[in-house]
Amino acid sequence: MLAYLYNMDRKLELRDVPRPRESEGNAIMRVQACSICGTDLRTHRFGSAHISVPRIVGHEMTGDLVHVGSELPGGFSPGMRVNVAPAVGCGACPPCAKGYTNLCDNLRTLGFQFDGGFAEYMEIPGEVFARGNVISIPERLRAEDVVLAEPVACVVNGQEPLKIGPGDSVAVFGGGFIGCMHVRLALIAGAESVTLLEPNERRRMQARALFDDDRGIVSVMDPSESGFDARIREFTEGRGFDVVITACSVGSVQSQALSLAAKRGRISLFGGLAGASAGFLDSNLIHYKELAVHGVHASTAEQNRRVLRWVEDGTLDLRPYISRTFPLAEIESAFDAIEKENILKAVIRP
Repeated sequence: MLAYLYNMDRKLELRDVPRPRESEGNAIMRVQACSICGTDLRTHRFGSAHISVPRIVGHEMTGDLVHVGSELPGGFSPGMRVNVAPAVGCGACPPCAKGYTNLCDNLRTLGFQFDGGFAEYMEIPGEVFARGNVISIPERLRAEDVVLAEPVACVVNGQEPLKIGPGDSVAVFGGGFIGCMHVRLALIAGAESVTLLEPNERRRMQARALFDDDRGIVSVMDPSESGFDARIREFTEGRGFDVVITACSVGSVQSQALSLAAKRGRISLFGGLAGASAGFLDSNLIHYKELAVHGVHASTAEQNRRVLRWVEDGTLDLRPYISRTFPLAEIESAFDAIEKENILKAVIRP
């Protein structure tokens, strides 16, 4: 079968590999779709020290089961469509006991420690079923929408401690897919106003089109323009934003987030930084403004389920965020397009 592999030389390559072997303790899924995320893009650019090699990558996937071993939990059978939450906790450590499976002391992830979804077929080990990470989905949901449940679940995880609600003003740095999802989920939570901050003109235009129906609530601004600070002071009546989210991997934005936050503001450092990350946060601002600063890592299977329920009941429409679909054989073209074009999300269909 065709698969996109992180090889022993720690390079990505498209290669023919054997189809996964069936056993009584595993399931085999025929992959219907797998989307490219920012982590995949960083691996494509710089490599990754977190992936055990050789490894089929891709962790935002969905498909239908073609084999279900007899030792697996009940409720699954060949032909069923499933979504797989990729971050698999051990179920025994203190974070898992508290429900924070995304922070498991022994976390293993599909596409990193297990083979992932950039392939025609994917093995789902028994422990992934045992931890509740395999989720049955109805036939009526599009595969392209289902694969976005995982990145949106990460946004859910990032927003949970922020407790966004009516009356809140929210600022989001970054107009990519994750930033746009933060805007959308803040609207769903009932925020009074949401401001998307993006220096790239094409992305600003794209965001304005996406949130055209929410004009009056959603504003799109250029944080690099002259007079930006004065404009924000006027916009927030000198108070700052109740919530600030950094949906980009830029250290200086973390510093800016502290400045833009209102007293007792809540901040999510969603976008991790590549390499050294020290020196961007002014602890005096945190101290004297009584700011709450939150980190974010991955998501839980339950958060995945919540997103899928939103997609199913119409609360969340993900179709506008899927820019292009590529066959697996053209995955390198997909990465090139992400680099060169104004693509929010690219989906791979084997």
